[in-house]
Amino acid sequence: MKMPWRKKQSDISVPPGVIPGVAGSGAAGVASTEAGVIELQGVECSYPGSDVPAISEFNLLVKPGEFVSILGRSGAGKTTALRVVAGFEQVSSGYVRVGGQLVGSSFVHVPPDQRRIGLVFQDYALFPHLTVAKNVEFGLKGLPAEERRERIAPVLNMVGMSGYESRYVHELSGGQQQRVAIARALAPDPVALLLDEPFSNLDRQLRAALRRDIKRIVRETGATTLLVTHDREEALATSDRVAVMGRNSIEQIGTPEEVYRNPVSAAVAKLIGPCELIPGIFRGGVVVTEAGVFPTRVTTDIHMADGQQALALMRTSELEIELAGEDDQRTATVELTEFEGEFTEYSIRLDSGTLLRVRRRAADPIDVGSRVKVHTRDDSKVIVFPV
Repeated sequence: MKMPWRKKQSDISVPPGVIPGVAGSGAAGVASTEAGVIELQGVECSYPGSDVPAISEFNLLVKPGEFVSILGRSGAGKTTALRVVAGFEQVSSGYVRVGGQLVGSSFVHVPPDQRRIGLVFQDYALFPHLTVAKNVEFGLKGLPAEERRERIAPVLNMVGMSGYESRYVHELSGGQQQRVAIARALAPDPVALLLDEPFSNLDRQLRAALRRDIKRIVRETGATTLLVTHDREEALATSDRVAVMGRNSIEQIGTPEEVYRNPVSAAVAKLIGPCELIPGIFRGGVVVTEAGVFPTRVTTDIHMADGQQALALMRTSELEIELAGEDDQRTATVELTEFEGEFTEYSIRLDSGTLLRVRRRAADPIDVGSRVKVHTRDDSKVIVFPV
């Protein structure tokens, strides 16, 4: 459902000191007709004392109502990008727009409290001395008392926390606290919702449940949402699009399916799914590796020449093993098995010493110490990248 107080674009007021289209007044550029857009164009941001920018040439456009995740390793710059959107960090170059307004550049910096951004942190950031209702109400400063009270019940109902209005933070579980934090962020009807690793302090089961609920809540409210995470499962499961960060900038962005099936580089492939990259030689549409000879496909515009060195993408879920015969030349040894319920994961050691992992659902187990050969399921093509 839409929030009952959701404003139309024509009703959205610009914060004090922010005049659309006037440089130096807190914003510049022509106001967008699309509310809820987050846009970063050629953004660079550095921290004091560092010779290397935390993000550089950073470009991202989040459309109205879209859920986009920034996926990257620690230190890649994903949290810096979120802090730039929120207004906690100033940019040295480029442009940051929120809801069509220029809020950040080398000559403009609109403070965080004037950006109409909802923030949800990994540590919840709730006030322990306030009740659930008062925590939600805290984000509604400036509104009449009656309107503040009217907003509390619908937003708590949306996040599944009706009936907890009088509870205190210490009386709630971690998942419940995060739901209250989401309610507080949504209550002011923000232009956009920013989520900073919101599931990281929860156990696996709670993470999965809250992840599904956040996806539902975002769709029901139509909130434009930007999530930063290092967890590929979170990014793939929740997002309309995933932006995969390399070092300091986005290396690839697309739907979860696009990014997973067609990674543009070996680095993106390793971030987006469990895999190994083993060296080989590209010859006539196949790649010859120590694990075997596999049919190939490429995901970039780069032409692969015969005899060229390549990296073959070996995905855990796309490989299969079977017992090797005496005449098989490229073989491996089963070193470890881990039963995971729905599948068994096999760690196999190639004769060269390289370790691969294979997930099998087959009913016939293969014992540790067995000699096996590797192939892809249904002889599907493996992705190769030029070295």
